[in-house]
Amino acid sequence: MKKKIKKKIQNINNQSFFKTLLTSLFLILIFSILPNSISFIKKNFKPNQIVINSSKQNFDEILDKENKKNKIINNSIKDRFSWNIFDDIDVFGKDEQNEDPQRLSASTIEELFKENGYNLEKVKETKLVNAGNQLTRLPKELKNIESPKKRKKLFIKIVLPLIIEENLKIKFDRKKLFEILNKNNTTNRDKSWLDLKFKQYGIKNKDLTKLKIRMDEIPVSLAIAQAAKETGWGSSRFAQEGNALFGQWTWSGEGIKPLELEKDKNHKVAKFKILKASVRAYQRNLNTHPSYKEFRIERAIQRDNDEKLDSLKLVDFLEKYAETGKEYTEVLKKIIKQNKLTDFDDVKILPTSLKMKNLI
Repeated sequence: MKKKIKKKIQNINNQSFFKTLLTSLFLILIFSILPNSISFIKKNFKPNQIVINSSKQNFDEILDKENKKNKIINNSIKDRFSWNIFDDIDVFGKDEQNEDPQRLSASTIEELFKENGYNLEKVKETKLVNAGNQLTRLPKELKNIESPKKRKKLFIKIVLPLIIEENLKIKFDRKKLFEILNKNNTTNRDKSWLDLKFKQYGIKNKDLTKLKIRMDEIPVSLAIAQAAKETGWGSSRFAQEGNALFGQWTWSGEGIKPLELEKDKNHKVAKFKILKASVRAYQRNLNTHPSYKEFRIERAIQRDNDEKLDSLKLVDFLEKYAETGKEYTEVLKKIIKQNKLTDFDDVKILPTSLKMKNLI
């Protein structure tokens, strides 16, 4: 009996051992193939994915980029014709506000010029012009003078002293700039003066090289030609009503709206209290606007070569001044040549004192 019980217990133990062994082997097998199985399942049995249709979003993004691009292009075109005209006057002073914008008749002006001995042949001979012959406004009768030759002569007489005097101011500033640059030590007074000039010429990083390039004169022949072209030799509505000699555009300042303005344009022609202010704004426009950078570089090259400015070469870099581009520059060349305007390029202001004579 005892033998049977003992044998039974041994059988039970053997069965338990085999069960444990089989279970262990099974578990080992499971854990050995499990990583590969999971990898296989992930690779071949992906769960349902949510697909988002982003075509509209992509279209909106592309459209937004195009709108921004078009805005940049439009602003660039807009900048070609306007450059903070009225801010220009602010930084250069507002002495024109103290002037009395009196308008004289053409006959009165001719009589005054005659009494002062002011005629263009004498100017070409002496290379001097009296700054006292300046006017604040153009005569209304200018557009009614039938003789083109007589009208042109009177127009040149009026704008010539204005242009030369504003150039003289730049010449004085340029002379002072080079005196400061040649100093070993810069005084506080010099630094204050330079800060003002950096502001006037739109230079934010106090770049002296850029200031040297920007602070320079505009050839008299070029300025007269542009004034003649933009005003029809002084007969345009903008010149008569707004003292606008150079047809500069503005979107924010005071101006005169063109009669035939295209629907997609809303600019005005900048209006000035006196003629001198128009000349000043024009000079600053060419000396600071990004569109005329190549113009300024060519001028600097001419300065480095022989110190004489050639308007017939410089004019090639003013294509962006008008919408007609190259055609505009060719018209200016024609005006300069036909009217022999380069004869006035070396004309100076008649000095009123020995000190001024030495400065000039």
